[in-house]
Amino acid sequence: MNSVQEYIDAIAPGHRSLFDRVRGLILEEFPQTSVALSYGMPTYRVDKRRLHIHGVSIYGWGTDRDGGFSSRHPTLISGKATVRLRSTDMAAVTDDELRALIRATLKV
Repeated sequence: MNSVQEYIDAIAPGHRSLFDRVRGLILEEFPQTSVALSYGMPTYRVDKRRLHIHGVSIYGWGTDRDGGFSSRHPTLISGKATVRLRSTDMAAVTDDELRALIRATLKV
């Protein structure tokens, strides 16, 4: 088993469906993405663009490359270029909004 799958398998059951939702959208939008552990977390790469997913937080996007996500969901922004996704907040976040964030971050 590879290290990425080991990381995913170790995600707490309460967070796994949220992680799978985000991961599925990344792979749907960018099926050519490569994934490897970087900084101890799954990192999805398209050319030189990277998106890090740790538990249920997304790192590595720029405020100029977020598809308008941070302006629509300012309470989910935590620190520099970090989206903290909590299960209680996710009903208000659509897959289309997550796709826009993913596309803006990874589009070359």
